[in-house]
Amino acid sequence: MKNKYYNDAIIGGKDITASYTRNGELLRLMHSTPDFRQFLDFFHTGVKVNDSCIIYLHEDQNNRYNQYYTEDTNVLNTEIENTYFNLQIKQIDFVSMKSSVLVKRYIFKNNNVIDLNVNFLIHSKLLSNPNNMVGSKLENNVLLQYSHNNTMCMFSKKEINSHQLNDTDNNIGSGVIHDKDYIGMSSDSSINYEVGVLKPGETRELDIYMYFIENEKVSKEEMWKNIEEIRKQDASREQSSVERYWKKYVKDHINIELKEENSEYNKKFNKIYKRSILLFPLLTNKETGGVAAAVEVDENLTQCGRYGYCWPRDAVFITRAFDKVKMTKEAEKFYKVFCKNTQSKNGMWEQRFYTDGKLAPCWGYQIDETAGVVYGANEHYKATGDKKFLKDVLKMCENAVKFLCIYLDNIFDLHDDSDVVKNEIEKTYHTEDRNKLPVSYDLWEMHEGVHLYSLASIYAAFEAMFEMYDVFKTEYEEKNRLKQESINKLAKKVDMYKKEMEKYIKAHMYSENTKTLKRNANDEITDMSVIGAVVPFKMYKPKEKKILNTVEKINMTLRTYTGGYLRFEGDHYREGKSPWSITTLWMAMYYKEAGEKKKAQECIDYIVNSANEHGLIGEQIDNNTMQPNWVIGLAWAHAMFILSL
Repeated sequence: MKNKYYNDAIIGGKDITASYTRNGELLRLMHSTPDFRQFLDFFHTGVKVNDSCIIYLHEDQNNRYNQYYTEDTNVLNTEIENTYFNLQIKQIDFVSMKSSVLVKRYIFKNNNVIDLNVNFLIHSKLLSNPNNMVGSKLENNVLLQYSHNNTMCMFSKKEINSHQLNDTDNNIGSGVIHDKDYIGMSSDSSINYEVGVLKPGETRELDIYMYFIENEKVSKEEMWKNIEEIRKQDASREQSSVERYWKKYVKDHINIELKEENSEYNKKFNKIYKRSILLFPLLTNKETGGVAAAVEVDENLTQCGRYGYCWPRDAVFITRAFDKVKMTKEAEKFYKVFCKNTQSKNGMWEQRFYTDGKLAPCWGYQIDETAGVVYGANEHYKATGDKKFLKDVLKMCENAVKFLCIYLDNIFDLHDDSDVVKNEIEKTYHTEDRNKLPVSYDLWEMHEGVHLYSLASIYAAFEAMFEMYDVFKTEYEEKNRLKQESINKLAKKVDMYKKEMEKYIKAHMYSENTKTLKRNANDEITDMSVIGAVVPFKMYKPKEKKILNTVEKINMTLRTYTGGYLRFEGDHYREGKSPWSITTLWMAMYYKEAGEKKKAQECIDYIVNSANEHGLIGEQIDNNTMQPNWVIGLAWAHAMFILSL
């Protein structure tokens, strides 16, 4: 599989999420969750015109491109003009809201003065491995590309003109494919549709359907029945239905007064806001509430550890944004289903998961993943005032707080001398290390140790826990004295931890030389994550002297000449020279908290000006081009944009 780093556009619906290049090439297709399974190695389309070889739609020296979404929808339009033949092709891609179908509509128009005989070719290769090999079969005018677990069914209302199930690479370039076999072992296959002879000025249409099934869930009989039902659909009407759905979705979730579109900036601002609303559901697992960080960008692990997973920490920021755009049910499901199902018995959450709740590949333990969930659950309650939700997640949060207490016992080397029995057992059976934890990674997952951001997240989790208890205070005092006594005991313990945190930070995370906060106990490298101690975790007020000094140092060391912010000094991830959208928006949130609206707006302006033409925000921005240069459509970045407003 070649590296496919840039998802320039993203669409989806029901249980499909798909991504495209700016030239309309279908890069990835996920079914039935936003992060798993990804089907495509490649999906190439092209035309043979008169006696030409294949002209690939996504790359040809004579092609011109224009791509855009139908306004306020997840319907993607790519206009392709082949200047050699003066053939105009409009490709329209959308996903059905009713069934697991991606529809690809093609409208061909002959702008030449001669007749054009057009044949349309599809060369599709599915991802395959020795434990789940892909085969192909041509049956009932449908190309079936199947593995043990899944099947992709590709068809049209038109008859397939020719096909090739094996060795397509050897002759697809000629634009002529031929195969006598109806079944083959190859993971890539091709089909050809005859569009026909177009007279000058004439227009023809071709609709391609890509239907996906999980073999265990859909019988063969049901599959064929569904295919026939899909074939009967009017693709134009289905497109209109999908457009109406998304337009209503956007309208229902707008929660701010949009800008008057009297300037390019205001148009771009509104586009980013609405594209955020349209992106969030495409990354959210509808069954569990888990949210993928992004559509995957690096399956081969050449640049990173991959992005197509759910980090609880990221999702806490994202679900806060959900609440801001009236996606409260989705936010609730994240805590009540995903978090409950993924919490370990000891109360913690691991680094990351698939959105269905299964543990994903991890490389470290991060305490803020656990603390963040407690903080986030309380933020969702504050947004909704739903006491039933709070009751449902209270036990989960209590278990998490117990784990946070064990973590701090390890960090501060605390020992409770009052529990004589416990101490005697530990002494006798040498179990004093039973709660020893591995060293935590930082927010950026690059450094092990004790970190200010991590401690601030724990501080916020403690505050959140007692805010939750306060909601039920009267009930506990009147009906559950034992519970109230337990809370009082925990409160005393938490007060002790807060004092220990204050002492620890003063001793290890405060520089007397610069009068600034440090990111950890080991170095004095300037790091944007220290702002988390102010926003969102409120460990410090925004205008405390040490915070103002820290912000000044951040501006001297992390702010680039274009106005964006790096993560930390000496960052080597992807060379470390590019500003990050989340750090720049973090500064916007800090400045708003500090009452400096002009500086906050400058940070927001930077993001508006650097988002791509569709309104998708990248994780990083190229200083030279002011365009996204990594992970386009990052959920955390779109969430921070919403929160910064």
